[in-house]
Amino acid sequence: MLQYEFMQKALITAALLSLVIPCIGVVVVLKRFSLIGDALSHASLAGIAGALVMGVHPVAGALVTGVLAALGIEALRKKFPHYAEIAVAVVMSAGLGLAGVLSGIAPNGAAWTAFLFGSIVSISALELCLVAAVSAAVLVVFFVLYNALFFIALDEQQARLSGIRAGAVNAIFTTLTAVTISIASRTVGTLVVSSLLVIPAACAMRFARSYAQTVALAIAHAAVFMLGGITVSYYTGFKPGAVIVLIASLVLCAELALKKN
Repeated sequence: MLQYEFMQKALITAALLSLVIPCIGVVVVLKRFSLIGDALSHASLAGIAGALVMGVHPVAGALVTGVLAALGIEALRKKFPHYAEIAVAVVMSAGLGLAGVLSGIAPNGAAWTAFLFGSIVSISALELCLVAAVSAAVLVVFFVLYNALFFIALDEQQARLSGIRAGAVNAIFTTLTAVTISIASRTVGTLVVSSLLVIPAACAMRFARSYAQTVALAIAHAAVFMLGGITVSYYTGFKPGAVIVLIASLVLCAELALKKN
């Protein structure tokens, strides 16, 4: 398996995303904002379809609509401060509707469909470099804002009273989430990446005793899910994204059964 260049690139990409996605996911789960992954992934799908219509690279379309959707969520959250889930529901519905319309007029429907479950084994060298650059940027910003994100996730109101600029931090974090999802849509798929935001964090929370342990265990789980999923996919011929999320779901169920308290 490792003698093939396409598998080497796939495994490197999986390792990079295993570092980044759980960092975002832990904060998302602690903020009780788990469905933001679904909202931004649907918006990314709309951007992919729009890019195909305009003849530009699909990832560029996913990035633009993902970031716009993230900013839209933050704007709506300010309008409904006590009902943040409304912002997620509105953006998710709009993204799904727009994706449905644009996919019907996209000249290459097969390319759009490929983004649903990703195609990590066909990633190009340029796309691998893009994943590496985005991963590095996300990790840097995450650790710079490490404490601020922790306090905001636990109690945003108290964080504001402590002098943390919660609005700015939330906007940066939501944008990071959008960028991560947009990049991951090419590799693991838009229908899968939202699961990878939540499941590794959920697994980690069953065993971790601190925020730092939760992040570390989430990364470890994500690495097992992604590297294991790609390996199983190579030998079985199933879509990597689908195998990854099935392994993640099975591991979560097993851990819930083994550790009931």
